[in-house]
Amino acid sequence: MVIPITGRPVGWSIPFASTWPVKAIVAENGAVALLHNPQTKQVQKIYQQDLATRQRNFAQMQRIALRVLQEIPGTTMAKDSPGRETDIAFDHSEFHHLSAEQIQAVVRLLQQEGMTATVSSIHINAWFGDHNKWHGAQWILKELTGRDLKQELDQWVYVGDSTNDQVMFEHFTHSVGVANIRRFENELKYLPKYISQQERGAGFAEVARLLSLKK
Repeated sequence: MVIPITGRPVGWSIPFASTWPVKAIVAENGAVALLHNPQTKQVQKIYQQDLATRQRNFAQMQRIALRVLQEIPGTTMAKDSPGRETDIAFDHSEFHHLSAEQIQAVVRLLQQEGMTATVSSIHINAWFGDHNKWHGAQWILKELTGRDLKQELDQWVYVGDSTNDQVMFEHFTHSVGVANIRRFENELKYLPKYISQQERGAGFAEVARLLSLKK
């Protein structure tokens, strides 16, 4: 079973949930999951927060995003922002560059507003709620199978590439950082057990090949 868990938005994830051979995609750092029904060819969205909470949070997040843009020079929203429903994201390395000092200034402001804020390899993500990738992983496995992830961690491998993956590195028995995780090594309290030779998608493919050889 393969379940991508990403900080990318719902809108970005829907095409992949429709075409990839995966059971589900958990998007927006654990807030929402996309399930593909092969019979109907439709993608179903399920959420960890109810509609009223999401609507209230969305309005607050737009206000805070505007404050970041006005108060921290050089900041810009992530280009995938129109597809986001439960969080906001600022670009620091995908199409736009922010310094380490600018990144920390954004994170501080978001936290002052009571938001959870994390830094991925390309974006600064922030949301209201205590969910994260770890909670999202437990939630989606329970939804799909009724099973408790904490009881079978030795049967899973987690692959990640940035600081918002360290909650997974902390919990998973088998964790892998693709090679570009080294960029964030000094910022991680919890490190992956292994690091691949290749970066990004090539690093994930490397892990998949090694797992297929073990079968």
